[in-house]
Amino acid sequence: MRLHVALLITLAAGSVALAKDKNKTADRLDDAASVISEIMATADKGIPQDLLDKSQCIVIVPGLKKGAFIVGGKYGKGFVNCRKESGEGWTAPGAVRVEGGSFGFQIGGAETDVVLLVMNERGMKKLLTSKFTLGAEGEVAAGPVGRSASAQTDALMNAEILSWSRERGAFAGVSLQGATLREDLDDNKELYGQAYENQDILSGKVPMPPAAAKLNSLLDKYSARKTS
Repeated sequence: MRLHVALLITLAAGSVALAKDKNKTADRLDDAASVISEIMATADKGIPQDLLDKSQCIVIVPGLKKGAFIVGGKYGKGFVNCRKESGEGWTAPGAVRVEGGSFGFQIGGAETDVVLLVMNERGMKKLLTSKFTLGAEGEVAAGPVGRSASAQTDALMNAEILSWSRERGAFAGVSLQGATLREDLDDNKELYGQAYENQDILSGKVPMPPAAAKLNSLLDKYSARKTS
């Protein structure tokens, strides 16, 4: 009888822990939605609309902490969404971790949000691997700021990935040379109930979880269809 009760308590504790993890992942999705909403709501300081419309995927990493500036440390967690194969709408989000590299942020900053646009199929294929290093395996450049900013420069036209950061309310392009992006199977398991690989999620094989509805609705609002 005691063993049975102990087993029930253990199972209950495990269920509570899993629910908390799912809540953390869901909360992070809401934070990612807030980041893109706040950035795009400021027309003169946001991501240029033409670049967003031409992008193949978007990576949003909300709230990196200042304690993450140790070389090789874990900088933060976020999500990646890609265009559906038709070019209309976005896939469900895959969880990612950003580690290492030189971000060029002010070490004294309390929090930093990071947004990356993957501009072509070649960049997307690299993103779909289990990990890749920006600058080493994918050409990355600091993105321009302003919804109508001109993006017709050689550096931007040739870049596979464009990157921005927002710190203390200031939004600017930033180079992420040397940073590593990894898929986060633990967060995928918490979100989907199974440790899906991002390749399966971003290819449209995995249904949209309810927790991602807000983020995907905003992505559709600001760029529902990919342009050439």
